[in-house]
Amino acid sequence: MALRFRKRIKIMPGVYLNLGKTGVSTSIGGPGATINLKPGRKPRATVGIPGTGISYSETIEASEPGQPERGGIGIGGWVIAALLIWGLFQLL
Repeated sequence: MALRFRKRIKIMPGVYLNLGKTGVSTSIGGPGATINLKPGRKPRATVGIPGTGISYSETIEASEPGQPERGGIGIGGWVIAALLIWGLFQLL
């Protein structure tokens, strides 16, 4: 069994500093939709139904300059965007 450590510090409403065994990250959002930013890694968006334990998480890919665009953001990207906007409005 692995030992885990995590401490979450509220910076302001909807913004948290996460301290863990492997480093520090920042979470922006609220119940239902969050974006996690960790130095040296790509951002990760998570959306879910609060209180159920059901969620969907996806790494946010940014296209490189000069690289051809992929076929669009897909249905998962649209779901994440819609739920992220909904979650941010819940904070207001």
